[in-house]
Amino acid sequence: MLRQQRAREEWVIVLDYLHHGYAEDSRPFHMKEPIVQAIGRDHFTLFEIVPNTGILLKASDEIYIGEGKRDKVRYIKGILPAEKLTQTAKTELPFIIEKLVSANEKCFVDFFNNAGAVSLRSHQLELLPGIGRKHTAEVLEERKRKAFTSFADIKKRVPAVPDPKKAIVQRILDELEEKDRFRLFVRV
Repeated sequence: MLRQQRAREEWVIVLDYLHHGYAEDSRPFHMKEPIVQAIGRDHFTLFEIVPNTGILLKASDEIYIGEGKRDKVRYIKGILPAEKLTQTAKTELPFIIEKLVSANEKCFVDFFNNAGAVSLRSHQLELLPGIGRKHTAEVLEERKRKAFTSFADIKKRVPAVPDPKKAIVQRILDELEEKDRFRLFVRV
């Protein structure tokens, strides 16, 4: 049986920096280590990271976690389930995801241009919040005429569709919270 390889992240964006670790950590103060909660820039994987000594980080900082020299990371503790995010991280998450989606607009517009069927009865576009069968049919019809070039182009040519960028952002948030078994954007 082939094992699916985990999506590799090279860069993450800090959601929260806990200088003294988790408050619920019952170890003595001198044994606690700082914790960074972060999200991967490419596959939206949530991470728990221990930074190098003396490194101070803030929300939205980008740090390298790929192969080779990591100047700000001592080690990666592991993948972080969404329910373990701090309140600060939960608050930052939608803003960070929106920035990532905006920065990679072409990739997400290409999703609208190339999305296919999930099954005989449903389509990947239908998995986006606010886009049902009727909107999906309109998008498919319009993309036959000409490929979409931007979120604004999608909204202009298919005005009944809710804001496509917001739909993508909400879908990513839903996938992180595992609200659906299908994964369109979040890779683990």
